[in-house]
Amino acid sequence: MDLTSGALWGALLAIIVANILLSGDNAVVIAMAARSLKPEHQKKAIIWGSAAAIVMRVILTVVAVKLLTIPYLKIIGGALLFWIGYQLLTDNDDEADIKSHATIGAAIRTILIADLVMSLDNVIAVAAAADKAPESMKLILLIVGLGMSIPIIIAGSTLLIKVMEKYPIIITGGAALLGYLAGSMMVTDPAVSHWFESNVPNAEALAGALGAVLVVVVAKWVTKRTSP
Repeated sequence: MDLTSGALWGALLAIIVANILLSGDNAVVIAMAARSLKPEHQKKAIIWGSAAAIVMRVILTVVAVKLLTIPYLKIIGGALLFWIGYQLLTDNDDEADIKSHATIGAAIRTILIADLVMSLDNVIAVAAAADKAPESMKLILLIVGLGMSIPIIIAGSTLLIKVMEKYPIIITGGAALLGYLAGSMMVTDPAVSHWFESNVPNAEALAGALGAVLVVVVAKWVTKRTSP
């Protein structure tokens, strides 16, 4: 193992940069999932949720290309992502009454599920970056590179929570982002992508826009109907 190899350090840098650039939406989910926790519990949920998500992302990166070819997986993932956006938008402060350990656990589960769904596409870029490294070092570089990006994701999520407290409209924007990702993911599924490409111009953008609007409208409608 040559630690002075330019390819080695170049691949490590590429993995870190790719993961940071592709983790903006993940930071939004982490912040939204942890925002209802008590301040002393928010940091724990962010740290453990981010760390667990990175571990899962390492595993996912190894099998990403094969996963993305499975028909209907992205449709299921998109539906799940839409549901997460809906739940995060209809969340309320009453959850503060839930026991702290259960609330932290729920936040971490939400972070993991959302990260899993959103990372199906993102990890391809990370895998491509790792491909520049020597074969024997790829897995090690993935672990080190993704691990080194954890503090940046945590810092971004922590900052977002503070901004959300000051500007609640960002929560709606975050849910809309998840709806957009859900819609665009569904129409790129191998089972239906060919039909959409042939019959619907700009299908990915249109489906994303529809998903963004839909998740906000449905959540607001349900909230209005269930509020006393």
